Amino acid sequence: MAPKGTGRGRGGEKEVKRGENQTLGLKKKNSTDYTSHGVKDNDIFKLPSSDFRFLGLLTLLAAFVRLYKIHHPSSVVFDEVHFGGFASKYIKGRFFMDVHPPLAKLLLTLAGWLAGFDGEFDFKDIGKDYLEPGVPYVAMRLVPAIMGVMTVPIIFLTLKAAGCRTTVAAMGSGLLIFENGLLTQSRLILLDSPLIVCTAFTAMTWTCFTNQHEQGPSKAFDSNWWFWLVATGFGLGATVSVKWVGLFTIAWIGSLTIVQLWVLLGDSSQVTLRLWFKHFLARFLCLIVIPITFYMALFAIHFICLVNPGEGDGFMSSEFQATLNSKGIQDVPADVMFGSRVRIRHHNTHGGYLHSHDLMYPTGSQQQQITLYPHKDENNIWLLENQTQPEGLDGPIKGINAWDTLEPTKIEDGSIIRLYHQATHRRLHSHDVRPPVSEEEWQNEVSAYGYEDFEGDANDLFKVEIVKSMCDTPAAKNHVRTIETKFRLLHIMTACSLFSHTVKLPSWASEQQEVTCAKQGTLPNSIWYVEYNSHPNLSPDVEKVNYRTPGFLGKFLELQKVMWITNAGLIESHNWDSRPPSWPILRRGINFWGKDNRHIYLIGNPVIWLSSTVAIGIYLVFKGLSILRWQRGYRDYDSVNFKRFDYEIGTSVLGWAFHYLPFYLMKRQLFLHHYFPALYFAITALCQVYDFATNRISGFGLKERPVIGRALLTVFLTVSIFAFTLYSPLAYGNRWTQDSCNKLRLFETWDFDCNSYPISLDHYTNPPPGIPTNPDQLAVPAENQIIGQKDAIVTPKAFPANNLDELKKVEDDAASKESSFSAAPPHPDVDREPETKPAGLAVADNNDDEARSKYPATVSADEDVKKENTVEENGDAKKPRPGSNEGREATR
Repeated sequence: MAPKGTGRGRGGEKEVKRGENQTLGLKKKNSTDYTSHGVKDNDIFKLPSSDFRFLGLLTLLAAFVRLYKIHHPSSVVFDEVHFGGFASKYIKGRFFMDVHPPLAKLLLTLAGWLAGFDGEFDFKDIGKDYLEPGVPYVAMRLVPAIMGVMTVPIIFLTLKAAGCRTTVAAMGSGLLIFENGLLTQSRLILLDSPLIVCTAFTAMTWTCFTNQHEQGPSKAFDSNWWFWLVATGFGLGATVSVKWVGLFTIAWIGSLTIVQLWVLLGDSSQVTLRLWFKHFLARFLCLIVIPITFYMALFAIHFICLVNPGEGDGFMSSEFQATLNSKGIQDVPADVMFGSRVRIRHHNTHGGYLHSHDLMYPTGSQQQQITLYPHKDENNIWLLENQTQPEGLDGPIKGINAWDTLEPTKIEDGSIIRLYHQATHRRLHSHDVRPPVSEEEWQNEVSAYGYEDFEGDANDLFKVEIVKSMCDTPAAKNHVRTIETKFRLLHIMTACSLFSHTVKLPSWASEQQEVTCAKQGTLPNSIWYVEYNSHPNLSPDVEKVNYRTPGFLGKFLELQKVMWITNAGLIESHNWDSRPPSWPILRRGINFWGKDNRHIYLIGNPVIWLSSTVAIGIYLVFKGLSILRWQRGYRDYDSVNFKRFDYEIGTSVLGWAFHYLPFYLMKRQLFLHHYFPALYFAITALCQVYDFATNRISGFGLKERPVIGRALLTVFLTVSIFAFTLYSPLAYGNRWTQDSCNKLRLFETWDFDCNSYPISLDHYTNPPPGIPTNPDQLAVPAENQIIGQKDAIVTPKAFPANNLDELKKVEDDAASKESSFSAAPPHPDVDREPETKPAGLAVADNNDDEARSKYPATVSADEDVKKENTVEENGDAKKPRPGSNEGREATR
């Protein structure tokens, strides 16, 4: 709502004269109500038929531009790897974790499913062919393409609702049609086009509502008023259900709502407190309750679709996982005994189960690895032993099964235990050796050490310390109970606690999560609990427990938390990332795809992009000067046009600011496409500035000479379309030449590779020898290749990752370097599960299982030093070189 004009006269200062445009054609303001100065009824339902015919022609043009050759390329492009892959998972019902809400992904899935997609195609690699397996990729691309087309009539109607002329509204539509960046992202299986159309729809409905509201009490609570307010609520819900960038849209609408309510509160003559609360409740219902309900409903559908286990369930808690098919556990005995076979799970990171496998650390002690592994297998099973063997009639009972012959004894708070790994016959072990990754003084390595029938040593001893404040029941505070008891395992010899954090080990440990022993480790990361428990001497009717099954609200809140933490953890560098200062001036784009000397590179139309930035700058200068003049006592705000310029364009600039400035606070990876919602508001502001300059303000002389204004608009659109055609090969993946490419590289930071194009277009039909046609042949400097991880290589709750795809490694080969055009940003859920025992992995010069059992890495504190002096005899594989320095420190 435009603020009421107020001025503070100062002696000797001249007042600004009011122009006659303040009174002509404008509704007279009643000073006793909240009707805004200069507002007219811009109901878009009452537009003349000529406007709708014009709008139809613009929409057809947009459809042609967006849908032209949408089948090309017929292979996976950029983030289609991820969002196409999510469609496969939806159809298969396999749970995945993504940092974005589900609306757009569900729409993409629906389109694919209706077109006959069975979910078998995995979208794993950029360049993977769609045609041979019969993937209905065109139908899936049509979803963002149609939404890209829809933005054209939406901005037309938005500008009309804001009071702009039809020619200016058509200008806005034309700028969207021929904006290369918006075109590129709307032709692929991506989420940006759905985000922009939802943002644009919300802006349109709010503009229409604001127009109704500004007409004063006569329009309040009528059918149109309610219609546009409710529609705004659904728009907000849809926007935030595509990407969390919609939260910025909510903040924008929220700030304008506060202004409206503040003005209403000041109208004491027309708005009673009862009426004010009616306005407040109407906005609360439509702008808060409806969006939240819509958002949660989408997640309800999301949960209904994803009922089977998948690669993403490792991000979630055990309680959450238990709701998936085949992931639930049967009721298990409650009390944990000496001799129990257990699976022990880490509490804080959801990284998985305490795990070991028959692989050695390549550094440090070179003993057997201990990790966290997110999936259930036999390598997660540990047998809990007392620190000493039980006594029998003839002395101590030997062997790990000694407790199977006795009455079960509970493990109580303070018990000292050993953990025996049944699959490899080694015990959990720690010592004063630095871990292979977290080489900190306060971190000790944790390994598995020993051999079958070996009695162990003092470094195998751990004390159970129950964390009573985290236990679920009173009984769980006294002795260890399955699921209910949360405990720490304190190493007796070094006073450190068993610890894990969100750090992954390298490929030699299958990128599983690191486990260490931390001195004064943080409490959450050193908390463990027993998930599975069995003992041969427990009767079938013993007390049993299981996870509490979370309801929808519990699952919903947990998933939001995981999404938030995961999104915040995306801080690694990527080859194509960029920072917010570079976006308004279009300093850098993103390589999407390359093949056969054709490329798709995301870059905007520089004419449109830079002009919109200038429009933002014009308003900011205007606002700064108007504040200074107001402070000096000038009565500029007595002018209706001045006031409407400030409020109408200020609303669009505020939308730009809310969708742009918050990115400065983010440390996560950012890319040019994050600017697209802000760009939409900038283009809207550009059109509004032009409309005021040529139609509403007399000072420029253009209002009196409309032919000049139309000529300027025609020239600007012509230049924009010309720039569009120049850069269109990068949007469509069309043929191009080196010369054309080099001429259009305005900045060195526009890093599309012109040398990969042929010299002449004739080379596409008759390629001469030596012209590369495969993207793998493109010479891209190694330093320009992937230098980190993009949009979401994460592990559960953190984020170097378990069970995720690596970025492709760059081959340093002079004859062939991997094309940077095929470097897709990895995602939290690219389907690769870590293997416990990857084939061909070297095991610290020890490849013989029998020999390793016979000669464990360490045996005892005294024997350590002896084994360190053992030498291989003439390369005899049966006597491997031990890989431990532990004997020198085992007793420290």
